[in-house]
Amino acid sequence: MAKAVPLGIQHVLAMFVANVTPAIIIAGAAGFGFGSDQGALGFPDMTYMIQMSMLFAGIATLFQTIGFGPVGARLPIVQGTSFAFIPVMIPAVAGQGTDGMAGLMTGVVIGGIFHFTLGTVIGKIRFALPPLVTGLIVLMIGLALIKVGILYAAGGVPLIGKPEYGALAMWFPALVVIIVTLALKFFAKGMLSVAAVLVGIVVGYIVAFTMGQVNLGNIARAAVFEVPAPFKWGFQFNSAIIIGMCFMAVISAIETVGDTSGITKGGAGREATDNEITGATFADGLGTAIAGIFGGLPNTSFSQNVGLISMTGIMSRHVVTIGAIFLIICGLMPMVGAVIRTVPINVLGGGVIVMFGMVAAAGVNMLSDVDWNRRNMVIFAISLSVGLGLQLEPGALQHLPRTAQILLTSGLLPSALLSVVLNLILPEDLDAD
Repeated sequence: MAKAVPLGIQHVLAMFVANVTPAIIIAGAAGFGFGSDQGALGFPDMTYMIQMSMLFAGIATLFQTIGFGPVGARLPIVQGTSFAFIPVMIPAVAGQGTDGMAGLMTGVVIGGIFHFTLGTVIGKIRFALPPLVTGLIVLMIGLALIKVGILYAAGGVPLIGKPEYGALAMWFPALVVIIVTLALKFFAKGMLSVAAVLVGIVVGYIVAFTMGQVNLGNIARAAVFEVPAPFKWGFQFNSAIIIGMCFMAVISAIETVGDTSGITKGGAGREATDNEITGATFADGLGTAIAGIFGGLPNTSFSQNVGLISMTGIMSRHVVTIGAIFLIICGLMPMVGAVIRTVPINVLGGGVIVMFGMVAAAGVNMLSDVDWNRRNMVIFAISLSVGLGLQLEPGALQHLPRTAQILLTSGLLPSALLSVVLNLILPEDLDAD
């Protein structure tokens, strides 16, 4: 236990910032995050979402490490809130406040159930998602989110139009985070390198504190212990969100297959078995559905964990189980969420710039395996142009129904759909002419 406890917490720290960031982004997009009128109350709804991010990342991780029946890979897989869904969720809740959360959480639950059912067929649909498609999708996720990092680093939505927006006082702590993170990634080894973003944010937080940008006043308001509430924001069917969640479930399932294979290769030197891949997909979907019931966001396997296992060689699922228990304890204590919430938005922006940039870089890395013939270049060009173009100019679709606008202006869904369809219908011998 003397070795297992710190090693388990190490797995959690490697993904901690990335796990709670989506909740902060969605709360901000909906209008009850930083800069909203909930500030006077201590941002209770955003704090609750941060709690749920930790709690259900821990519970979903237990599904993977311990498992029950066909659910769970019984491998050291760490689950966490997924970045991939953010481009779809932002336009769905933008400016709606807590009123938009009922439709979002209903979509998360239904998407999770759909994700669960994919476990029965996951092996049969992998052919439709070669590196060309998966690489483009991951690249689009990164490109869709990079704007959020710059927005946060400059001061966030509340400061837009004010002299403080983009001021050096905003950018300086963000740049400190980026510089410290890069320095640790390049020159440090072991856990310091793996948790570079977390350490960078801690250093940026200290800098921001000395500049008077940290407000600790609301921590005392947070309860010591709180049980999550089912359907906290209600239940509402929103076809756009449900379609988006189900489509992204396919992407998330494929990501989990890749992470499961990466863990068995890096930690045990073997391929993942069919039962492990199926069980991992079941756990993914179940974890997402249950998280949605209690106001949490979609869960998926965390790729950071794959690199950590390859680096340490520690393949014990029980070590990760200890990390999961640590997350669950944190998720039941609003005080932890309240402390996380005190991180200034510009400091978080520095970390987000690095994280989302790494997502885009991972997509480029996946695309390096593609044979860049004329056929594949055409697929990539059309999918990227349409998806990125619609995201940059959402007003071009103002005459379409609201559902279509939400789905298409995410940028990610049209890119993914086009690349999958074109890859299936365009002949392989297109270059023969």
